[in-house]
Formats: sequence, C-alpha cells, structure tokens
Amino acid sequence: MHFPPTLRAFCLSAALLVSATAEADEAVTRPIAIPESKVSFVDRASANVENAVEEALDLIGIRYKRGGSNPQTGFDCSGFVSHVFKEGLGLYLPRSSREISKTGEVVDKNELQPGDLVFFNTMRRTFSHVGIYLGDNLFVHAPRSGAKVRIEDMRERYWTKRYNGARRVAGD
Repeated sequence: MHFPPTLRAFCLSAALLVSATAEADEAVTRPIAIPESKVSFVDRASANVENAVEEALDLIGIRYKRGGSNPQTGFDCSGFVSHVFKEGLGLYLPRSSREISKTGEVVDKNELQPGDLVFFNTMRRTFSHVGIYLGDNLFVHAPRSGAKVRIEDMRERYWTKRYNGARRVAGD
C-alpha cells in the first residue's frame, strides 16, 4: 500500500514523535524532535534503494512476531529487513540477522546512507538485531515482542552501546 506524500509525511512525523527506545524487557518513551522542514527519507535515498525505504516506511505499525516475515502475521527484525528488500528491490537476503551481517559491503558509521543495514547486540551476542538506516541517525526496525515496527534514534544510549556495524547491500 502506498500513501500520498503529505499523508506519509504526517504519519512519519507522528511515528517519530512517539518512537520509543526499548530495553529487552522495558520501553522508555523518548520523543524524537524532527524539524518540520526535513526532506523526506524517501527523497534522500538513492534511486536504487528508494523503493526499499518506501516499503519500510509503509510497514510502520506492523506488530512484532518472532519468526515472522510478512505484514499479515508480523515481523521479527530479520524477517522485516528480508521482506523490505525482497519487495522493494527484488533482493533476497538470508533469514537471520547474523547471516545478513555477512552480506554486502562494510560501511563506516559516519558514511551511512538511507537503505544501509545497521546491526546491534541486543541478545548478548553480536549481530543479533538488524534495522534499516533512514538518515539523520534514525533507523526503522521490528524491535521486540509486544512492540511494533517503528523508527528509533541510534544516538539513544541503548542503541549506541549495542551498535555492531553496518552493511550496504544495495548500491547506487
């Protein structure tokens, strides 16, 4: 499903304002202040990854489901990323975050671009969580049981401490 640009901007702004940072068991809500004049994430993505970023944004609000890989039943983190890249780019990725972390090119944190994959240690093991970078230190992901696909800020302490690296699987 695709939304008109103005509706997408409104929904994205609303999602950003209610985005929360989650510990394994508890969530702490921290609104993300985004200036209204920001260019949309889709506009900033390269033409090659624009469809994937758009697909990811369309899935905000879908519930988390361990082992899930479609919007009807829900997503876990790797199922979300795999679905987005398959639907948005026709690119098939492995089904686990650890395996996905072995694909594409390593990207330095200060060179991240929309559509890059970002990895975190959320289960006491490296590369146990994956999300899709949007720009401005924000990423979209399927966080955990009881939560929904949402946007988070990588500068939040929880994510900063757990960051493992990034990969670019779709180039310009």
